[in-house]
Parts: sequence; structure tokens; C-alpha cells
Amino acid sequence: VYGHKAMTDLPATALWHKPFGAHTVALEKRYHFVPRGIALVICCASFPAWNAYPAIMANLVTGNPVVLKPHPGGILPMAISVRALREVLLRHNIDPNLITLAADTRDAPIAGQFLDRSDVGIVDFTGSQRFGSWLEQNVRNKRVYTETSGVNSVVIESTNDLDGMVDAIAHSLCLFSAQMCTSPQNIHLPRQGIASDQGHISAAEVAERIVARVEDRASNPAKAAAICGALQSDATLQMLAGLQKNAESAGKVLRASGPYEHPDYPQARTATPLIIEAADPGHEALLQEHFGPASFIITHDSAEAALASAAAAALQCGAIATHVYSSDRAFQDNAEQAFVAAGASTTFNLSGPMPLNYAAAYSDLHVTGLNPAGNACLTDLAFVCDRFRMVQARWPQGSR
Repeated sequence: VYGHKAMTDLPATALWHKPFGAHTVALEKRYHFVPRGIALVICCASFPAWNAYPAIMANLVTGNPVVLKPHPGGILPMAISVRALREVLLRHNIDPNLITLAADTRDAPIAGQFLDRSDVGIVDFTGSQRFGSWLEQNVRNKRVYTETSGVNSVVIESTNDLDGMVDAIAHSLCLFSAQMCTSPQNIHLPRQGIASDQGHISAAEVAERIVARVEDRASNPAKAAAICGALQSDATLQMLAGLQKNAESAGKVLRASGPYEHPDYPQARTATPLIIEAADPGHEALLQEHFGPASFIITHDSAEAALASAAAAALQCGAIATHVYSSDRAFQDNAEQAFVAAGASTTFNLSGPMPLNYAAAYSDLHVTGLNPAGNACLTDLAFVCDRFRMVQARWPQGSR
């Protein structure tokens, strides 16, 4: 729909009149729609289809052929997708080579070969902030769209549903082993504790309750298998081991990570959530994304300081999804303004069946392009309208 709107905002032809002295000039004008060229869509490993389909559709609807470059650890789902897309094109008598698959390995990556080609006009990338930033800064002759990573935060000021809040946070720390770009990582709250429907709750007790709810899920293999799943990469295990080993520099371990035995797949690579208590919100470990089941509970002098720290981290490090728990309307308004200024989407007081991590494909705008978590938004009009340009031709009326 956005593609159709963008492509039809200008008419195909126009008749233009303007007086010049005693004469009126009449020109006929024609507007030509020109796609940018081949689009290289580079997929991530953990949720390849969710992020690739918006780019695929935005490119195809605006006339740009797609070369899909799956992550070496996620080739099969994208191969299935490309096969289905090619079958649809064939059924409608359209060249199926409008979409092709270019698979590679970790040892022999091929994305760079496409970046050097003049007929590649667009690059869509989902993955690490390191490579995404490199693309944004170095690929100057192509239109680059990125969705990378960030430090997602939860700010707790107060709550009218303590049990629901704790359950929602604990569930999100476990869900898919926090291998989602919307998974929360840093949990901020005032050192003096919070007001709740169960009275004043100390910061230590809030942390204890979150750990207990996580433990309830992680200690039961059937629950853990259904909620946590498995780890996509060995690098996640290495990250957890490193954080756990060096936890004393940031604070102390409230809950150690360890494998659980998957009841259906005994060879599965698994890990339960690691939770670290931290007192210094400026510690370097808190200012980077740890992709996997690792989180930090951070205490501050006040709720306002907690909010300021989370918003500053979003602006500095990037954030895709932030969450606020507060029963105070003024604090909610301040939090909304702070995270909007940081370009980070915010959810308030979410408890119940919908996970904190959940994002609807179209009514939840995914990434804003206003902080280091990416330069594009899935999917607004800007995601589509610069994938083509308009070129005009004009001549005196009646001369052709």
C-alpha cells in the first residue's frame, strides 16, 4: 500500500502553462518511474524471515530485483521463502529471477562482492550494530537500510499490579532465550524501592521476585523448552560465560546461567537466564547489547535518575523497545517524552498474555532511525519511497 501511494503521488503526465511576457508557454511533461537497481537483502540468523519480508516486498513493489543473502546459520528458512516467492512469480508469468538466493559460509562471506557492483542500488541489512554502522558509513553510492541492535531497558517507578509486572518481566527475560531485538536487558529502578498495590517494595525484593519467577520457568525443563527454546549460536554461550566470569566488575550475580536438559532434543544448545545486579549505570557492560539471556538490574538514587539513565543509553547505544512501569501519570508523561526524544518506542504497564517483546508487523513501527539501533523503520513510507526516483521529460505542447 505504501509502495502504491509513493509511486502514484506524481501523475504520469501533466500539462503546464505559464505566461512569459506577452506569450504563454505550454509544456507537456512526462514522469518516468526509475527503480534504483538490484537490492541486496542481508538476513540475520535468529529471525531471518520476520526482518527480510518487509525489505523483500518493499523492493519488489518498487521494481527492484532482490538478491537474498541469508545468514550462514539461517539458510534453510530463507531458501524455503525464496522457493515459494519464485513459484508465485512463475504462476503469474513473471521472471522468477526477480528474487534469487545467494548463500555463503562464515569462512567465505560474499556480501562484499555485491557491495562493489554498480548495478546493486540498495542494501537492506539486519544484524550486528558493528557491521550495520560500517555499511551506513562506508557504502555511500547505494541506499542503505539497517536494523541492528540496542540496549533495551525497563524502568520501574511504581506499579498497581506488582505480580503482573514481575511476571511480564521474568517471562520476557526467558522468551526465546532473549534472542530477539526487542528483548529487554537493563532493568532500572530507584534504590529506595517502589510503591505498589502490595505496599512499599524494596529494590532488593523486586529483584528477588524477578529472579524467583525466572527460576520457576528455567528450573522446569518442560517450561524452559516451551519458553526459552535453544541458543542459535555458540557465541551466546561464550558471551554468558564471559559476563558471569567478570560479573564482579559490574556488581554481583543474582542468578547464574546454566544449561537445561531439553526433554525432546537432548543435544540442544541451551542456557537459562543470567541476571546480574549492578550499582553503576555507566559500567561498560551495561552500555552494549548482550544478545542472549543476560540481563542487569540497576539501582539509582531516584526514579527520575533511572529514567534519565535508560533514555541516555537509548540515545547513545540504540534501543528498539523500552518499557516503563508507573502508576504516576506525570512520570509516565515524562518517560514518554524522554524516550521519544531518544527515538525509542515505549510501552507502559504491560502485563498479561502479551509478552513485552512482542511487536505487531505493521501497527508497531519497528525501529525509528533516530538512534544507533538502525537508520530505517519497518515499515513506514520512508522505508519505501526512496527505493525509486522519478525522472521527467518535457516538450512544447503539440510538438510531438
